[in-house]
Amino acid sequence: MRAALEHFAPHYQELRQRLIISFLVIAVATGVCYLFIDQLAGFCMRPLFLAYPKLDHMVYTKLTEAFISYIKLSLLAGIIVSFPVLFYQAWMFIAPGLLPEEKRLARRIVLWATLLFASGALFAFFIVLPKMLSFFMSYAGDNLQPMPKLGLYLTFVARMVLAFGIAFEIPFLMVMAMKTGLVSRSHFSKKRTYFYIAIIILSFLLTAGDITATALLSFPLFGLYEAGIVAGRVFAGTQA
Repeated sequence: MRAALEHFAPHYQELRQRLIISFLVIAVATGVCYLFIDQLAGFCMRPLFLAYPKLDHMVYTKLTEAFISYIKLSLLAGIIVSFPVLFYQAWMFIAPGLLPEEKRLARRIVLWATLLFASGALFAFFIVLPKMLSFFMSYAGDNLQPMPKLGLYLTFVARMVLAFGIAFEIPFLMVMAMKTGLVSRSHFSKKRTYFYIAIIILSFLLTAGDITATALLSFPLFGLYEAGIVAGRVFAGTQA
């Protein structure tokens, strides 16, 4: 046991050092983002104001709500900005123990997973979110005036972007499932109908029952599902 601990000690020290660097980078990036919090908050609120031009401000009902919401937004932006450094630290810790072929595979996995997540997040913010907000704000009128709360709105936007980002990982997860042997190469083709139904139900739940947003999420996911089948045949082999 002691020998094992002594063998692991250098790795523990390196892990500790890289974690400290990562947390410091996130802290600094969060602090910098907080300096531009008005611009960040304005960027997030812009889709709402465009969806209902009569609305020109938001409200908060707790003394600490605006401060906490801005801290959360700064932290989220800080993590996003810090991602290259965080990835570099993780890679430098893991890479020495990988074979050359495993290193190439890991790079491809990270690249495609990151691109798919970013695509889903951008699609959610610039395409789906404006449509959803237009639908929800259509209920406003002379007898019903909207007063959206800052904290709840920013949480709604963050959840929507995160949900779409994760949903766009479907092809990546399908390829990994086939490549690792969890399912057969023909599984997703044979069960296509059931997965399509599951996608529609998931899209309906993620978009809070908005039919327009459900369609906007479902159809891209159908395409991603088919892309996952094709990618699986290319990268995971062709045997059944």
